[in-house]
Parts: sequence; C-alpha cells; structure tokens
Amino acid sequence: MPRFSVLLPTHNRADLIAWAIQSVLAQTEADFELLVVGDGCTDNTAAVVAAFRDPRIRWFDLPKAPHFGYVNRNIALKQAAGDLIAYTAHDDLLLPDHLSRMGAALDVTAAEWAYSRPLWVSDEGVIVPYGPNLELADERETFLERANTIPSTCVAHRRSCFERFGYWREDLRVAADWDYWKRIVSGATFAYERVPTALHFNASWRPPRFAGVPPVSALLTLAGGASWWPPALKVQSESGALAQAVICETLSRRGLTWCDAIRRGVDTVIDRLALEMTTINARA
Repeated sequence: MPRFSVLLPTHNRADLIAWAIQSVLAQTEADFELLVVGDGCTDNTAAVVAAFRDPRIRWFDLPKAPHFGYVNRNIALKQAAGDLIAYTAHDDLLLPDHLSRMGAALDVTAAEWAYSRPLWVSDEGVIVPYGPNLELADERETFLERANTIPSTCVAHRRSCFERFGYWREDLRVAADWDYWKRIVSGATFAYERVPTALHFNASWRPPRFAGVPPVSALLTLAGGASWWPPALKVQSESGALAQAVICETLSRRGLTWCDAIRRGVDTVIDRLALEMTTINARA
C-alpha cells in the first residue's frame, strides 16, 4: 500500500498534462501512486501519459461524465490504495517537497485534512500568495459560507475521510471540491501548512488573470506596478513557452533551491503588505 494516492483528473489538455505528471514524479516522497483520470479525452492524452512508463501511474480512460467529471473522479478515488490522498490538476504543478510536507503536516498534528498556503500563477507567470487561515474563526466562516480560495492542489487528507464524509458529490455542476472540503473541515481536525507547496494556474475556463477571484486579480495588478515585487515571483519566458514548462525546467536545474527563493519571496510580499496596511491605518 503506497503512502499517498495522488488524483489527477484531466480533459483534453495533452498540451499541459506532461508538466503536471512530471511534477508528481519529481517528488522527494517517492512512495505514491498517481491516478490519472481521463474524463472523456479525445486528444492524445493517453499517449502522453503512457510515454512516462512509470509503474506508479494508473491511467483511467473513462467516457465523459457530466459537468466536471466528478463521477469519474470518484471511480478512481474508490480504487485508491494510499493511506493519504492528495490532489493535483492538469494545469497545476507540485513543488518537489509537496507530498513530504503535507504528510508531515498530517502526521505531526494527527489531523485528518490539511492544506498548504495557496500560490496563484497568472497566464503571464506572475506568482501571488492568497488564501485563508482556517485556524482563525472569521476566515473559516468566510470559507465555509462564501467562497473557496483553497485550490485542490493544496489539499491532502487521510483515507479515513471517505468513510466519515463520503466522496465528492456527483450531482453538482461545479465546486464539488469546495463542497467536500467544507464537509470535512466542519467535522474533522485540520492542519494549515504555511509553507507554499504547490502552484495553481489559471484554468482555461476561468476569466483572464483570475478575474473571478477579485483579491487575486488585485494582487496581480499590484505585482505589475510594484518595484519591490520579488523577482522569484515572476516567471520569465523569452521564447513564449508556457509558464508550466519554464517552471519545470527551472525545477529540474535548481530544485529546492528555487523553491526556497519562491518561499522567501512570499514572505517578502506578506511582510510588505502587512507593513503598508499598518501604515495606512496609522495615517487614518
């Protein structure tokens, strides 16, 4: 039985999924299985997955399910062998120590569900930190009642959650992940890993620059005009390559050294925003 089962659902993103798979295979925690769930893929996704030839990968080539394919996700989750369950997406990337840190967060706290600090990446490769601290009652209430700002890529939980809280609802058109997180957070212990461990990219169906998430959009605007914004939080591509490809290439060369640079950059942004907010309040 592997320590982790990692769920990666996909639908016709053969252009991106190789980078997502590569980020899972590059984990410092090697004891996992990767469940790649094809939701009615009609492109060459199957060939891209097969090219990796890694025995830890299990490919589910399933007919298209309604909406975002939550039925198919549950089919794979019910076959998951891991003691811990993690998630990623075909356009997201895990940093190399993601599974290691999430496993430690669950083990040290004996929690049933855990999440790491979300990092959002724009189409232009700008990285911004934004997410709730569910340990604070008001932020937890906002998360439970108003909006989800925790991408599934940031989440891991114990397999026992399936027995206690069931699986993803299959009748929802959208946000079945948020529905599931709310059920667990409302009735189980959870842990917050403050160190960022994953990168969440703008999905093709979302408005540009995360316009559907106003705070993230505001942070991206700030990053564009702030001279102090850390260079590590701006992925540069001179060839026009996808940000995922640039980041994966950088990780292959610099590994955790580059992750440390990103995390220092996140600390700089959070400290600077706190300082500016304090200054504004003092003047008022």
